[in-house]
Amino acid sequence: MLRTEALDKSFTLHLRDGLRIPVLRHVDLVLHAGECVALTGPSGAGKSTLLRALYGNYRVDAGHIWVRHAGAMLDIAAAAPRLVVQVRATTLGYVSQFLRVVPRVPAIDIVAEAARGMDPAAARARAAELLLRLNIPRWLHALPPATFSGGEQQRVNLARGFIGGHPVLLLDEPTASLDDTNRDIVVGMIRDARARGVAIAGIFHDTVVRNAVADRVHEVTPLLDAA
Repeated sequence: MLRTEALDKSFTLHLRDGLRIPVLRHVDLVLHAGECVALTGPSGAGKSTLLRALYGNYRVDAGHIWVRHAGAMLDIAAAAPRLVVQVRATTLGYVSQFLRVVPRVPAIDIVAEAARGMDPAAARARAAELLLRLNIPRWLHALPPATFSGGEQQRVNLARGFIGGHPVLLLDEPTASLDDTNRDIVVGMIRDARARGVAIAGIFHDTVVRNAVADRVHEVTPLLDAA
């Protein structure tokens, strides 16, 4: 479902005389349908950078990011921005650590808006189901998430990520702000998605979560030789 080839990524600090900081070098990652791969490595190794590159948020310096889209393998690293948007709408889902949405929009609308191929009523019904499963009580559905706690916002973010039914899903620390009960619910959702054939790559610093959902790990090694 997803494959990288010789992926390189660096950042240039223009305020430091163009200092170049390499982050990823020659990354080869393969992700199959129905499996969950955990990205591991120390803080600062580039795990989140790799996820953002896979999603097309970061342009890479070299290499390829092949994603199975509309029956063919498409190189996200070389795709035009409009095509990347299409891939995100139908194929590639992403759950970041933090919820960033338009202010004053109710939580149920934020989740329903991310549904694909549903009429508005069905999307709102499915959004309510996911929010309830994630222990967001019904009376909060009509309120904007800016009024929620950090853990509640993360659960709204998860509902938004899972409602789309994307065949490839990227998760950046999906349980970082959750208590044990809600953590276990998310573990169940990840397992359900994997059983449906969804290909998942994620960062799971919680070893309990990683051991519960990951089929294998992919080590991201920090680069020490800044150029």
